[in-house]
Amino acid sequence: MMTQARSVDASIFAEPSVAMARRTDGSIVLSSRKRLKPPVRCVGEYLERWSREAPDRPFLMERSAAGRWQGVTYGEARDRVRRLAAGLLDENLSAERPVAILSANSVEHGLLMLACLHIGVPVASISPAYSLLSRDFAKLKSIVRALAPGLVYVDDRARFGAALAAVRELHDGKVVIGAGGVPLDGETNFQSLESSLETEPVERAFADVSPDTVAKIMFTSGSTDEPKGVINTQRMLCANQQAIAQVLLLDERPTLVDWLPWNHTFGGNHNFNWVLRAGGTLYIDSGRPVPGRFDETLANLREIAPTLFFNVPRAYDLLLTALREDAAFCRHFFSRLRLIFYAAAALPQNLWRELERLSLRTVAKVTPMISSWGLTESAPAATVCHFQAERSGCIGVPIPGCELKLVPSGDKLEARVRGPNVTPGYWKRPDLTAKFFDEEGFFMTGDAVRWADPERPERGLCFDGRLGEDFKLSTGTWVSVGELRVRAIAALAPLADDVVVAGHDRDEIGLLVFPNVEACRRLCGDPAPQATVQQILQHSAVRTCAAAGLRELARASQGSASRPTRALLLVDPPSADANEITDKGYINQRAVLTRRSQLIDTLYLTPTHASVIELSGVDARPPAC
Repeated sequence: MMTQARSVDASIFAEPSVAMARRTDGSIVLSSRKRLKPPVRCVGEYLERWSREAPDRPFLMERSAAGRWQGVTYGEARDRVRRLAAGLLDENLSAERPVAILSANSVEHGLLMLACLHIGVPVASISPAYSLLSRDFAKLKSIVRALAPGLVYVDDRARFGAALAAVRELHDGKVVIGAGGVPLDGETNFQSLESSLETEPVERAFADVSPDTVAKIMFTSGSTDEPKGVINTQRMLCANQQAIAQVLLLDERPTLVDWLPWNHTFGGNHNFNWVLRAGGTLYIDSGRPVPGRFDETLANLREIAPTLFFNVPRAYDLLLTALREDAAFCRHFFSRLRLIFYAAAALPQNLWRELERLSLRTVAKVTPMISSWGLTESAPAATVCHFQAERSGCIGVPIPGCELKLVPSGDKLEARVRGPNVTPGYWKRPDLTAKFFDEEGFFMTGDAVRWADPERPERGLCFDGRLGEDFKLSTGTWVSVGELRVRAIAALAPLADDVVVAGHDRDEIGLLVFPNVEACRRLCGDPAPQATVQQILQHSAVRTCAAAGLRELARASQGSASRPTRALLLVDPPSADANEITDKGYINQRAVLTRRSQLIDTLYLTPTHASVIELSGVDARPPAC
């Protein structure tokens, strides 16, 4: 492993240097020794720069209905953004009358978002799942009620008609339909919105945008309550990009093939703004890291070789299968790749090792693999791993300008953040704002971290789970859910997509397993085509493989707090409508445990239920899985 790590191109990394102050109350304050250089005034400055310097360079690209790539150059984007901005000014929009975008990533979505940022009108990109998958539209109604938008955009009226009807009485804004759509009375289409030619009002509004101007209102997933609107200022977005540029020294213009939704901070702030700041090209991927939809992502990657690749761990699991099976695709994928970046969840170590192996075999070096840590409230990066870690899980060190305060919480350290990249608060919720900041102005994240090497802080921190997810067994022993979840997914490969850790106030740890049904089907050999998911999951080969995973976890454990003794393979996939899974494919542990409480009871029945796989009830021979 160390031999491979030395073959990494370290020229893309600034040397990590950390200042650390220990306090008498046990807390530790960490910061980068690198001073944050002055960021640009606002996001619009990036667009203005590249429209001058590279007007013909492709900026945003998407597939047409015929399957061809089409989009806008930087020069075209600036022209259309200014026209849209003029149209927005005609609608009397303001900080109190923002723009709500209900649709998925698209060129129109990106241009409308940039037009809002250009003239200081807050924009809120809202998860399309709240409009298209929800049955009661409860979250959408909550968000629209809080926003009171002056304009609502959807790309397709037919698809969003029910959602528009559900919130019609909650706002007085104009509804804008995507280009080519047919608006109803009182609505307009996108082409009409960008038909204005007036430039002076736009120039004045652009000049008035300051670092303190509210740029976006980004809504958290609302896993335990209604979604919270996080204020993102221009300063937050620009300081974040400036800090990233100082620690990741990638000067060439980036090429991204990216699906991550712009209603989340990972896709909408980190990735989108990175491309814009560096004058790169973003190919909008309509695929998703789920079986049946990842084929579109693979088709895009077979055509466009990225220079940077950002994704969630589930996508790397699916990608590795394709890379192993197609040597030509593997060579193409790694041919221009400078950096692999994972976030939103920890990358299981088996996937990390396989990516290193394929990279080394294909391009004779290990493509750097890094992660970062942050949240919607920090726009998003607070730490970046700007060095090649020895294994998965390292989130790096604080970025320039951002301070971390590590506060003891039981046997863990809570990470709190302060800096120009941190939100001033929640939209129209001063009560929540006061609740989430401590007396020194640090935002209290609820995330735990630990040292990668306690003797060498420059080797960074590792994510140590959510404090609210950890629990005690009946013995009083704490279970670290985040760490155990990653180990369990790796041990249960290939049958587990994700796991939820159970056992609060129980004697032993149990696992609810969301299976990779196709992998389970392959384990069965060649099951009958009409075999149900339940029949596949009860097949002896699948159960034997799951039992092997439990044994592997038991061998590596150091006590009851890290040793699951039972597992239940779930027939029903995670429900987005019930908050069990986010747009990024991350499982909400608490929501699953609450919604599936009866299955947890089944997991712990005595005598053991037939569907439960129990560690003590399997033989010791390793299965072939």
